[in-house]
Amino acid sequence: MTPPHPAPALDNYRAVADAIATLFFPHAEVVLHDLRTQKIDYIANNISKREIGDEAALEDLLSGDVDERTIGPYEKLNWDGQKIRSVSSVVRDAQGVPIAVLCINLNISLFESAKQALELFLSPSKLIPQPDALFRDDWQERINTFLHNWLRQRQLGLNVLTREHKRELVEALHAEGAFKGKSAANYVANVLNMGRATVYKHLKEIKGEG
Repeated sequence: MTPPHPAPALDNYRAVADAIATLFFPHAEVVLHDLRTQKIDYIANNISKREIGDEAALEDLLSGDVDERTIGPYEKLNWDGQKIRSVSSVVRDAQGVPIAVLCINLNISLFESAKQALELFLSPSKLIPQPDALFRDDWQERINTFLHNWLRQRQLGLNVLTREHKRELVEALHAEGAFKGKSAANYVANVLNMGRATVYKHLKEIKGEG
């Protein structure tokens, strides 16, 4: 089949099609349908095995009563059985008459496979309760739990803590008995990005107040 002569009015949309297909390569195909000829005008990154000049079969969109500017997203199957998620944009001329449809077809099979793999890997059904023999004396785990509960309650992150926040945290951890572990002070200093001397200084001040 001899492709029709490209319509100059659609040049900009062919460039847009190329840009989208390049950005999402190799997973996205962009098809430009010319409503006036009811033919496929352009295909960027052809994954559907259609050809320029094939029938568009979009007669219903020729009506000036069409309100949609964007249609979708919707799903369909590609020739190879892979799932495609598509969205179509109706292109109009200066008088508002639909002249073309730009369809973006994204192959989501790879993403679905990745999602399934992640869900399987992260499935809580594969977990067992923390073994008492391993975690009964796990002071690091207790420090981590208390620390992040403290941050969550105050809507803070480790990377935004001020000196005053860190001093308050050391005091709160001391009140929880977090420094009973032999290396707890060093661990807290590393986690809070503080000098060990500063942690020991705060602890001395706390004990002095007691």
